[in-house]
Amino acid sequence: MNPFAAEYARARVDPSPNCGKRRGGVRPDALILHYTGMESAEAAQKRLCAPDSEVSAHYLVHEDGNVVQMVREEARAWHAGRSSWRGVEDVNSFSIGIEIVNPGHDKGYPDFPEPQIEALIALCRDVCRRHAIPPQRVLGHSDVAPGRKVDPGEKFPWDRLAREGVGHYVPPAPPCAGKALAEGDAGQAVAELQATLAAYGYGLDETGVYDGRTAVVVSAFQRHFRPARIDGVADPSTRDTLARLIAALPQIPG
Repeated sequence: MNPFAAEYARARVDPSPNCGKRRGGVRPDALILHYTGMESAEAAQKRLCAPDSEVSAHYLVHEDGNVVQMVREEARAWHAGRSSWRGVEDVNSFSIGIEIVNPGHDKGYPDFPEPQIEALIALCRDVCRRHAIPPQRVLGHSDVAPGRKVDPGEKFPWDRLAREGVGHYVPPAPPCAGKALAEGDAGQAVAELQATLAAYGYGLDETGVYDGRTAVVVSAFQRHFRPARIDGVADPSTRDTLARLIAALPQIPG
């Protein structure tokens, strides 16, 4: 890939060859946030630009706030892998991917430093403005690939981003006692839960049976929107948070 001028004014460029054309001529209308999950920022950046890795992202945000652009926004970066949102499986074609330097759950999972979050917010605001990406289309890798991915994880400050105009979020209801839905349950309440999660965008069929896949998707929802307890059990707090999240949407996008 030939060098190019950064599309975000505060970024420097380190081109990755791991990209291609967006399929079907679609334009990006979603933003997917990841963590790198590697020992060091240097190793992560090297991997995202190595031809044999077959992975990349449009941007990488370092702990100190430095931003690197690796793929042109018009191109399809290889960041989401096997994933889907609102029934569409080729997430790479309709999204822009941002990797955030953090070693991840397997390597201690430290907090995200303030300079990094400040830089990320500025980048996300710029990308969303230029591509008219709505708040509800700012997602985590764990949202589009439940069970397979858990990044950027429960420590990621989605609430902070939302206060700065990035992403869709409501204050989560605290965990509390009450009737919960869990694996093995079946019936109308389970079907309604599955339908509501699917309406928001998660890849889940309405079967009326609370199976392993349902628990995985509920865990992914909790990791993003109700991180106080991530157990795959749809307790009253989880269901209330989901209902208020849906109610706060201006509309469910088609």
